[in-house]
Amino acid sequence: MTDAPARITLDQWDVRYARLRAGGLAEPSYGGPLGRHLADGDRRLAKLRYDNSPAALRLWNFLLTEEDRLFAARQAGRKIVGVMKDLGTAAAMAMSLPNVTAFYPDGAWWIPCLMEHGSGVLEVAASLGLDDSFCPVRAMLGAFATGEHFPRPDLLVCSAGAVCDDFSAIAQLVEHLGNAILWWEMPARRRPADGEPAVPLPAGFTAPASQVAFVRGELDRVRKALGELAGLELDDQALAAGIARANHARGVLDELRLLAYSAEPCPMPALEMLIAEMLIIHYCSDRDEAPAVLEGLLAETRRRVDARLGVLPAGAARIFWVNPVADLRVMNLLEDCGGRLCGTELLFCHSLEPIPANLPPMEALARTALADPMVGAVRDRAERICAEIIRFGAEAVVVSRIPGASHCALEGGLIGGIIGGRLGLPVLEIEAPELSDSMMPTLRTRLEAIVETVKERRR
Repeated sequence: MTDAPARITLDQWDVRYARLRAGGLAEPSYGGPLGRHLADGDRRLAKLRYDNSPAALRLWNFLLTEEDRLFAARQAGRKIVGVMKDLGTAAAMAMSLPNVTAFYPDGAWWIPCLMEHGSGVLEVAASLGLDDSFCPVRAMLGAFATGEHFPRPDLLVCSAGAVCDDFSAIAQLVEHLGNAILWWEMPARRRPADGEPAVPLPAGFTAPASQVAFVRGELDRVRKALGELAGLELDDQALAAGIARANHARGVLDELRLLAYSAEPCPMPALEMLIAEMLIIHYCSDRDEAPAVLEGLLAETRRRVDARLGVLPAGAARIFWVNPVADLRVMNLLEDCGGRLCGTELLFCHSLEPIPANLPPMEALARTALADPMVGAVRDRAERICAEIIRFGAEAVVVSRIPGASHCALEGGLIGGIIGGRLGLPVLEIEAPELSDSMMPTLRTRLEAIVETVKERRR
C-alpha cells in the first residue's frame, strides 16, 4: 500500500486491487474493484486515469454507489429529501435529522458523462422541451421522468429567485411532472448601502442585515417542513449538532485542499480533488461516511507531502480552475498537458467555508446560504477567486464555460478581466461538453498553450 504515487487506468486499478486484497486491504461495505461499475453503465470510467491509493479507491467507490445508498435508504424507511440549487445549506439542515437522507438531484448533470449518453436522460429531457440550448443540469428532468437514478423524494425543496434561469425552468418542469416542490426565495445579494446595517458572510462577502433576516425566514419554512416530514422537531440543538458535523467535514476538506494545491510536487491528482470537493455539498447521501472518506484522502496526501512524493513531476504549471467541468476526462487532460490543479472555484464556495458556530443556528445558516457566489455580483465572486489564487500560488487560470448555462454567457470574460487586471495572470476560457472526445485535440492545444505561457513567464 506504499507504492509510489501514480495515475493508472481502470484495468491497472483492477490488477492493483487484487494485489491489495491479497495483502489484507480493509474495505467498507461498498468496496470492491472499480471495474465492476462498468456493468452499471458507467462507461466513461474506462477512459479515465485514477490515483493509485487505497484512499482514492474508497473515494471512487463511495461516489459510484450513491444510487445504491439512496434506494437502500428508501427500503429502510428513511425519509428522502431532494434539495435543489442552493448547494450545501438545505442539505446540512436535512442531515441534522437522524431519519432523513438528503441528496442533490442537480448531481444528475454528470450522468450523461459517466454513462457516455447511455442513460437516455438527455433524450428524455429533450422530449419534454429541454434541448441542448439548456445547461447539462437538464439531465435532472430526465432522471426524474425515468425514476431510475434515485428514488422519488418524500420532499423536494428548491431555492428560487436569484438563481440560474436554466435551473429555474428545469425545476418548474420537474414540478410539472407531479413532483411537488417547496420553493424558498433567495434574493440577489447586494452590497450594503452607506450607513445600512450589514453583517459578514462566509466566503468573505457582506450583505445587508435585512437580506439575512429575509433568508432566515425563508429557511425557517424549510426547517418546519423537514420536521413535519421526519416527525421530529428540527430544533436549535439538532441544527447545532448538524452544523458541527458539517464544519468538521469542511475543515478536513480545507486542509486537504491546502496541501493538495500548495505542496510541491503535486501530491493528489485533479480528478480526485474535484470529486472530493463535490462530496461536501451533501456528503454523497451519507453524513457519517463522507468525512471518513475525506479523512482517508487527507491522510494519504499528508503521507506523500511528508515523504516529498508527487503524483506528477515537479514543476507542473499551477492552474486555478473556475467552474465545474462537464467531462471528467478534461481533468486528466490538464495533467497530460503539463499542468496541475492549484485551486478551484466550482460555484459553491459557501459550502467550503465553516458555518458560523457562534451564532444562533438559523442565523448562521441564513448567512451561509446568502454567501452563494451565484446570487451576488460577478465582481464579488472574482474578488474571492483572486484571494484563492494568491492563497494557493496559482500561475494561470482556466475558466470552463458550462454549455448552455445562462449564467456562463458573459461571466467568464468578466472574471478573467478582473483577474488579469489585479493579478496580471493569463486566463484561458474553454467549453467542454458532456463528452468532449471530438474536441480533445482542440482542448489539448489550448491547455498546452497556457501551460507553455506559464513556463515562459517563469524564465
